[in-house]
Amino acid sequence: MKKIVLLLVIFILNFKSNAQINPDTIQIVRDAYGVPHIYAPTDAALAYGFAWAQAEDHFKLLQESYLAGNGLLGKRIGKKGAGADFLTQFIQSKATVNENFHTLGSEFKAVLQGFTDGLNAFSKKHPKEILEKELFPLTPQKLLRYTQLQLFISNGADKLVKGIVNDEMSWPYDITQDTKGSNLLAISRSRTQSDETFLAINTHQPLEGPTSWYEAHLVSEEGTNIIGATFPGSPCLLTGANEFLGWTHTVNYPDKADVFALEMHPEKKDVYLVDGAEYKLEKLKAKLNLKFLGLNIPIKKKFYKSMYGPTLKNKTGVYSVRTPSTTNINAIEQWWHMNKAKSFTEFYTALKMKALPGYNIGYADRNDTIFYISNGKIPIRAKGYDWTDVVPGNTRKTLWDSYYDIQDLPQVISPKSGFVYNANHSPFKSSGAADNPKAENFARAMQYETYDNNRSTRLLQLLEAQEHIDYKRFKRIKYDHQLPTPLQYNYMDLNALFEMEIDNYPAVDVLLSDIKNWDRITDPVSYGAGAYAVLYYQLMPHYLKLDANHIFSKAILYEALKDTKGYLKKYFNSERIQLGAFQKLVRGDKSIPIFGLPDVVTAMRGVPDKNGRIKITHGESYIGLVRFTPTKTYYESVISFGNSRRPESSHYTDQMELYAKFKTKTMSFERTEVLKTATKIYAPK
Repeated sequence: MKKIVLLLVIFILNFKSNAQINPDTIQIVRDAYGVPHIYAPTDAALAYGFAWAQAEDHFKLLQESYLAGNGLLGKRIGKKGAGADFLTQFIQSKATVNENFHTLGSEFKAVLQGFTDGLNAFSKKHPKEILEKELFPLTPQKLLRYTQLQLFISNGADKLVKGIVNDEMSWPYDITQDTKGSNLLAISRSRTQSDETFLAINTHQPLEGPTSWYEAHLVSEEGTNIIGATFPGSPCLLTGANEFLGWTHTVNYPDKADVFALEMHPEKKDVYLVDGAEYKLEKLKAKLNLKFLGLNIPIKKKFYKSMYGPTLKNKTGVYSVRTPSTTNINAIEQWWHMNKAKSFTEFYTALKMKALPGYNIGYADRNDTIFYISNGKIPIRAKGYDWTDVVPGNTRKTLWDSYYDIQDLPQVISPKSGFVYNANHSPFKSSGAADNPKAENFARAMQYETYDNNRSTRLLQLLEAQEHIDYKRFKRIKYDHQLPTPLQYNYMDLNALFEMEIDNYPAVDVLLSDIKNWDRITDPVSYGAGAYAVLYYQLMPHYLKLDANHIFSKAILYEALKDTKGYLKKYFNSERIQLGAFQKLVRGDKSIPIFGLPDVVTAMRGVPDKNGRIKITHGESYIGLVRFTPTKTYYESVISFGNSRRPESSHYTDQMELYAKFKTKTMSFERTEVLKTATKIYAPK
């Protein structure tokens, strides 16, 4: 009898977990800025509602992301999509997901299923919005294939593939020139001198595209209540805060991918040697579709697989790429557990999954724990090899298959200084000097960053300038937009610019005067900032001619200043320009002057746009400012444009003015408060 009852219980539980989600049990509440606050009885139903809301706001972009992850983007956009289509097949994401799907927890599988069910339901209701029928119905496996592609790219492994294809066998690739970046900042009560602990979520992502942010508030009766942001297509938030704790990420640059040169048999085709033993390369073909003149043209591209990983041939040899992101499929599941954590212990336990291949993490909670870690799935590599270069693929000594534990990575927990910070610089400068991790305690092969940059230099100056950091000062630090003196770019040295005597360079005296008299604040109305910004973008041709130290001499800077003067004369008929007249925040028909430059705390970077101006494409994107007290969490936020990517939506550009004026909107974890600003309440159907 007991066995029958037990079997009945198991059957009921399985039936419940596999039962179709009822949309009527889900409520989507849109606030004044169109941010969805989603309420559901279970996390799986919550994921269904979250998928529906995402599709309402950016179904096209979401589909394009999944098309890339499933090798179908070329069918949609042609040659430009072929690279992503090849990569996802090159890393064998389909096989990896299928082989490892059993490693996911049952609760998270239900979340994935709920999310894809929501997207499929939306597609059935809006069939005219489907880009490629072959993509549907979506499945959890298709979602995870896209995740695998994104993580492979985030590890920089795509650059290694490109290097092999282009016969550019010069390693390491110079990743220190990345001016995109992000900032994280957490302040404990010893510095706020109150019952509040602060966390700044300050991401610097592309403002458009598959890795731009989407904001939401997710609530379920299974304990979820979190506000934050995610990338389109993710079933949970990737940064944000719940009622107990919050976290954010910045990009880090330890060595997360390697290239191995295989030793090929001198006579036997496609046979490679490892420790003298013979092994046959597995021959594979990527199936690509290129759209041309309305026709889909199928193309096959050959690649291989060795024990080291996916493999390519070029003129100089045979090379395999190996990176930890292709060894598991649990990254999104780890983020989901981070969403659900209610204490530092639970959060740290989630990190021990070691599923995220990289990213710094900054953390704070209502118990006044602040925390920083240069997180990642870092291989334990053999000593005696130069892991910054191509390593020999003819010995199992180089075939790493184990990883450092989370507690063995650079980290700081509740430092005496009362703060942690990161701006894509060295993890060994993440707090006060006495609290920092020591570089000598970590293996050289991990290749952690050791440099500072302008943002990290400026943040530390501001954090150490005054003991008391109240919330008003905290916001001033986060929104600082001034370059330090001297400049501290980690990819070039421009300090000679400020040593040039104006009288010695009469041909550019107006420009040089504006720059030398500039307070280094990147304000939209500043002429000094405007002159410097135009010069910055004119430096690239000269930068490519510099030696490895990338130091600009006065002679080279003079040439660049003359280029700048010519540019201003050509496009603006003037020798002077305000920053906001040169660079704009643009979406659709809306264009406004904007603050910032590459590598200030409020970083901005753009590409050429109309009439000689710059259109911002990277920089300040999603911003969340969190205050934790022992009993309540306060949250305010802003996003660069608006929360919808549909041009016809009133929320396409409705946050641009807030963003440009360093203002935020108030978010709330409490349903009664959310309903006060509700503009629409509905079920996802």
